[in-house]
Amino acid sequence: MTASWYPKDEVLKSSNIYKMMLKNNFDTYDDFWKWSASKKEDFWDQTIKNLGIDFYKEYDTVLDISKGVEHAAWLKGAAFNIVDSCFQNDDDAIAIIYQKEGKSIEKISQKALKKYVNRIANSLSDFGLKPGDRIAIDMPMTLEAVAIYLAGLKAGIPVVTIADSFSPNEIAVRLNITAPKLIFTQDVISRVGKKLPLYKKLLEAHALSPIVVISEDLDTVPLREDDLYFNDFLSENDAFQTRIQNPEDTITVLFSSGTTGEPKAIPWTHNTPIKCASDGYYHHNIQQNDVVCWPTNLGWMMGPWLIFASLINKGTMALYYGAPMGSEFGSFVQDAGVTMLGLVPSIVRQWKITESMEAFDWSKIKCFSSTGEASNPEEMEYLMQLANNKPIIEYCGGTEIGGGYVTSTVVQDNIVSTFSSQALGGEFVLLDENGDLTNQGEMFLIPPIMGLSNSLLNRDHHEVYFKDNPTYQNKVLRKHGDELIQLENGYYKAQGRADDAMNLGGIKVSSVQIEEVINQLEFIKESAAIAISPKNGGPSQLVIYVILIPSDLTMDAQLKMAKLIIRERLNPLFKVEKLVEIDQLPRTASGKVMRRKLRDLYLET
Repeated sequence: MTASWYPKDEVLKSSNIYKMMLKNNFDTYDDFWKWSASKKEDFWDQTIKNLGIDFYKEYDTVLDISKGVEHAAWLKGAAFNIVDSCFQNDDDAIAIIYQKEGKSIEKISQKALKKYVNRIANSLSDFGLKPGDRIAIDMPMTLEAVAIYLAGLKAGIPVVTIADSFSPNEIAVRLNITAPKLIFTQDVISRVGKKLPLYKKLLEAHALSPIVVISEDLDTVPLREDDLYFNDFLSENDAFQTRIQNPEDTITVLFSSGTTGEPKAIPWTHNTPIKCASDGYYHHNIQQNDVVCWPTNLGWMMGPWLIFASLINKGTMALYYGAPMGSEFGSFVQDAGVTMLGLVPSIVRQWKITESMEAFDWSKIKCFSSTGEASNPEEMEYLMQLANNKPIIEYCGGTEIGGGYVTSTVVQDNIVSTFSSQALGGEFVLLDENGDLTNQGEMFLIPPIMGLSNSLLNRDHHEVYFKDNPTYQNKVLRKHGDELIQLENGYYKAQGRADDAMNLGGIKVSSVQIEEVINQLEFIKESAAIAISPKNGGPSQLVIYVILIPSDLTMDAQLKMAKLIIRERLNPLFKVEKLVEIDQLPRTASGKVMRRKLRDLYLET
C-alpha cells in the first residue's frame, strides 16, 4: 500500500505532536507513542498542562490504581468543572460559527456564548433543578443545543443526550432509563425544504416537561398546558458561578448499543472531555482559532467530542443546520474557513455520486477526519482531492472510551482507509479466538486509559467489559468488540465487529435491536440481522436472514415493509439492504444464533 499524502516539513514541525516530541527528546513518533502508553502519568500530566485544564484545586495524583485498573481513579483530589476549560480563548474570539438552512452565516464570540450559557444555567436553577438532577437534550446540533449542554454541565446538572433522528419508541426507552427532570427540544427540524416534527415525537414518547426552542421563520407550535417555550424559560441574568465538582462526577449520559436489546447508558465524567481534547490536540492537530466542522448530533459521542475538542483547544466550532449533502453545505465549509472537517464515509459516497462539492474552495482545510464506519479507499482518495490533497485522520473509538483507540496523525504518511497509530496515551492488543497474540483478531484495550468509562447506569460494568476476558502478559484486558488487522507496515485496518453489534450510517446498533423490530412483521417467524462489508471496503450493509410465514406478499413487498418498520421504530438512517430467506438459523448447542456463520454464508453466495 502506498501513501497518498506525506507530511511536509512545515506541517510536521508546526504540529502539536512534534512540539511534545521535542520537549521530551523523542526522535521518532513510535518512541513518543510507546512513552505515552508506558508512562501514562507523565504523558497525561503534560497533556493536561498543554490543554490548559482549569482547576479550582489541583489533583494530588494523576492516576491511582490502588483498587485495580478496572477502577482506575484519574486526577484524584482535584476539584474543577470541565466547562471552565471551554472558555480559555480571547473574549472576542469566535466560539461558534453557524448557518441555518437558507440563511446567512452567523457568529458568536466566546464572551457572548459564555453569557448565553450563564443565562441558561440561571434558568435551570430558577426552575428548581439542583446539582445531580438530570436534564435531556433531543435537538439538532445548534447554537442553542450547545449552550444548553454547557449550561447543564456548568450548573452541575448531568445532560442526557438523545439523537434527533430517533423514533418515539427509542426516545422513550432513553427517557425511561435516565428519568430527566426537563427535556429540551425543538418544534421542527428544517431539512431540504421539509419540516420534520420533533416536539411531536416527544409527545408520542410521553416526555415530561419539554422546553421547546422555536425554529426561525416558522409559526409557533401550540404546546401542552405544562410545556414551555425556551424564550419564556430563559433568564436575563448572565452571571453564574460555576459549580465545582469532583473528577468522577457525571456530566453526561450517552447511549451505545451492546449486544442486547436495550442500549447501554454510559456516564461521562469531568475527566472524559480531557480524552476528547487530547485526541483533538494530537491526532487532529487542532490549534488556536482553527475552525472545526463535524456534522453530528449531541446524541452521538462526536457531538460532545466536537464541543470539547474544539473549545478546550481554543478552536471554533462550525455548525451547519441543514443536511451536509448539497451545495449550501459546501459553501458553508468554504465561507466559514473550515480547517478540520470530520464526517462519516457514507457522506463522501454521496458527494462523489453527485459531485456537489467540487465547485468550492476548500483550500483552508488542513485535514479531514473519518469515523463511525469503514471507509472505501477510492472514495477517501476523492475526498482528499476536494481540498487539494489533504490527509484524512481515520479515527475509531467508542462512547465508552470518550474518543479513539486507533487513529492517524499528521506526522506520519497518510494511507487512505488505514489507521497509522494506536491512540496516544493508550494501548491495545489483537488476540485470536484462543486468546493468543495475532495480527488479525479481536481488539482488547489495556487499561487504564484516560476517558474509559467506570460505570453503566443500566448494566453491570464488569460483566460488559471485563468478565471472562483473556489476559495478556498478566495484564487485565477490556473488551470492546471491534476486529482489526495489522498490516506489514504496522498500520491497521478495521474488520468490522467481533460481537453482535454493527455500525450503520455511523451509528452503533445491536443485531437484537434490529431483530426485535423486524420480528413484529406478521410474515416473519424469526430473523437474524448481520452487517456485511462490501468487497471493496466502505460502510457496512444491513442484511437480514428471515424464516418466513407463508403469505401472499412478494419479496419486494416484504423488503419494503421491513425498511419502513426499521425507519419508523428505530432510525431512518438504518437502511435494510436485503432480506434473505432461510429455512433454519444456525445455532450453537446453547441455542445462540451464529451470526458469524451467516456472514460467511452470505459472502460465499
